[in-house]
Amino acid sequence: MIRKILTSRLAVLLLLAAVIAIVPVLAPSSFYLRVAALVWIFSLAALGLTILTGYAGQVSLGHAGFLGIGAYAVAVGPAKLGLDPLLSLVLGAVLCGIVAYAVGRPILRLKGYYLAIATLGFGLIVALILTSESAVTGGPDGMQVPRMVLLGWRVTGVSTWYWITGGALLIGAALALNILSSPSGRAFRALHDSEVAAAGVGIDVAKKKLAAFVTSAIFAGVAGSLLALMNGFITPDAAGFMHSIELVAMVIIGGLGSVVGAVVGAAFLVVLPQALTVLQEYEQAVLGLLIMVFMIALPAGIVPSLMRFVRERTA
Repeated sequence: MIRKILTSRLAVLLLLAAVIAIVPVLAPSSFYLRVAALVWIFSLAALGLTILTGYAGQVSLGHAGFLGIGAYAVAVGPAKLGLDPLLSLVLGAVLCGIVAYAVGRPILRLKGYYLAIATLGFGLIVALILTSESAVTGGPDGMQVPRMVLLGWRVTGVSTWYWITGGALLIGAALALNILSSPSGRAFRALHDSEVAAAGVGIDVAKKKLAAFVTSAIFAGVAGSLLALMNGFITPDAAGFMHSIELVAMVIIGGLGSVVGAVVGAAFLVVLPQALTVLQEYEQAVLGLLIMVFMIALPAGIVPSLMRFVRERTA
C-alpha cells in the first residue's frame, strides 16, 4: 500500500495535498507555518534538481544561482522597472530558462567532476554579480521586495503565504510527475543509466540534457521568487554556495529521482536546523553528524530505503 502511495502520480499528489492541509491544524503558532512554507519553497527548488540529477543524471553545484536570479527578479522588476511583482515572477522564470539555455549549451558537454565544477563556477559568478552590482541589487545589504498585489488585495501574512507556497509545490510536483512519465522522462532515465546507450537508441543526448537543465532552472527561479516575496527582503546569500550544496543534499537525502524524496529531504534540512538551535554553537556540528549517519544508514535516501523496507516486509 505504501509503495503504491509513493509511486502513483495521483496518490503522490493526494498525499502532498493531505500533508499541506493537515499542517495548519497541527501547527501551534504562525512560526511553524512559516517553517512549513520554507519547506514547500525549497521542495520546489529540490524538485528541479530531482529532474536534473535524479532523472537525467547531471550534477549541478551552482543551482542556487537560479534561485538568486528568481529572487532578485521580483525585487528589481518592481523597484527599478515598475513591473508588477507577479509579472516579475514570470519574467524571472523565463530569464532563468534563458540563462540556463545559454550556460547549459557549453557546460553540459562536460561530464562528472568537470560538469560539477563548471556549474559551481556559474553559481559563484551569479553570487558575485548580485553582491557587486550595488546600484541595481543593493549589494551585500540586499534590497526590499515589494509586496505582491492581486486584484487590489495585498498579499501578506504567514498563513496566506503558506497556502500560496503549498499550492505552488503541488503544481510543481504535478509537472515533475508528468515529466517523469512522459517520453522526455523516459529519455532522461536513459541518460541517467548510460549516455552511450541512450544515443545508440536514437535519443538526442545534448538536447535532452539541456532540456533537463533548463527545466530545473525554472523550478529554482520560481522558488527563489516565492522566497523573496514571502520574506519581503532578499540578499545575495540566496545565491550562495551553501544553498547550492543544501539543494543537492536535499535531493540525495530524500532519495534521487523521487518527488516525495525531494519534499522529505527539504523538510529534513529546513526543519532539523530549527530543532537544533537549542544546541547553540554545536548546532552545525550535530547537523553534519546526523547527515553523515543518515547517508551511511540509508545510502539510497530516506524514501527509496523506506520503499525497499516495506517491499521486503510485504513480499
